Amino acid sequence: MNCSNCGHFNDGGKFCVKCGHKLQEEAAASQTAAASEYQPQPQPQAAYAPQQPNQRVRQAKKVSKSFFSYFAEGIKNPTATAQAAGESQFVNALITVILYALSIPIMLYVGWKLLLIQFVRSMFKLPIISEELAPSDMEDFNTGVDLIKATDINSIIHFNFTDFVFKQGILIFIGLAVIIGATYVAAKFGKVDVSFKEFFSRFGTFLIIPTALLLIGLVLAFLHVEYFSYFMNFGLLSIFLVVPFTIASFKQSGSGGLDRIYSTLIVYVVITIVLTFIANGLGEEAKTIITRMGNSTELNDLF
Repeated sequence: MNCSNCGHFNDGGKFCVKCGHKLQEEAAASQTAAASEYQPQPQPQAAYAPQQPNQRVRQAKKVSKSFFSYFAEGIKNPTATAQAAGESQFVNALITVILYALSIPIMLYVGWKLLLIQFVRSMFKLPIISEELAPSDMEDFNTGVDLIKATDINSIIHFNFTDFVFKQGILIFIGLAVIIGATYVAAKFGKVDVSFKEFFSRFGTFLIIPTALLLIGLVLAFLHVEYFSYFMNFGLLSIFLVVPFTIASFKQSGSGGLDRIYSTLIVYVVITIVLTFIANGLGEEAKTIITRMGNSTELNDLF
């Protein structure tokens, strides 16, 4: 260190070798000065950083935006959109299939009263029954119809939304998966070289219009418009058109193979079996509803 008295540099020791000045006092003084000069500067508080949107929320927004664009394009140009659909549209096609499967039980849950009224009204119009009815009987029936429409019967007979919609929705989704799988196998027998994801994407794209019909029917059911049943029937029967459109949209990779007419007919048999199982499931639910209605004292008090 340098001596403060004469400036001579010393390698160590207690005293300066040139003038004899004591070096330890100098070192202590310099350390004290350095410590007093050094004061830790307070760290500036970080400005409030706004929370970034959740990754899942951003992903959901991205998927929904992509789906709505895909769905709208599928309505405007169904054939071109379906033929252009590759594996990248698998998620959008899956969402379409789920919407198709869920819209049917939701529609039935919301509009089953209107369907029941339509059924009874059609029974009253049968010649065997209508000829035996007096005008006063029809007036009583119309009064009862108005009363049923104005009553929340679901709360009286405890018709559970979750039990009905999700159970039937899962069954319909499984039925659709069986139909898509059978159509894919039929296409493979017809010498169509395509992956399942690409085939599923194209099938789901052709399913956009039937799904749109079901969604329109669902809106009408919420508005208590009786014509919702027509859109439901059209949406269900349209599945018979989706199958041949999907198979015909692919080119055969070689000669031979199962003829597309026969492959379509085979899938139609599968569709008929699947729809029979779905109808049986809905029939069991209808029996449960009717049984609850018959055993409900609150409902009997209305009449």
